[in-house]
Amino acid sequence: MGEISIKITIADRIYPLKVSMEEEEIVRRAAKIINERIKDYQENYAVRDKQDLLSMAVLHYATAVLKTEHKVQHQDTAVADKVEELDSLLNGFFAK
Repeated sequence: MGEISIKITIADRIYPLKVSMEEEEIVRRAAKIINERIKDYQENYAVRDKQDLLSMAVLHYATAVLKTEHKVQHQDTAVADKVEELDSLLNGFFAK
C-alpha cells in the first residue's frame, strides 16, 4: 500500500508526515498519548516550557520501552532455558 499525508499535532505544533495507511492509526494514537502525557505533566508540575514537557514525556516513554525490552529479553531467556530442558529430557527419553 502507498503512503498518505497526515498532520499530527504534538504540544501545539503541527507536523506533516507521510505514513503508510496501516501506520496511520498507530501514529495518531501515539500523538494523542504524548499530548495527554504533556497535559498531565503541565497540570501536575510547575513546568510550562513546552520543550521541558516534551523532554519529560520522551524520557517517560523511552524508559517504558527499555523496561519492556528488558522484560522481553528476560522472558526469552527463560523460554530458551525451558526449551533446552525439554530437549534434554526428550533426548534422554528417546535414547533409551
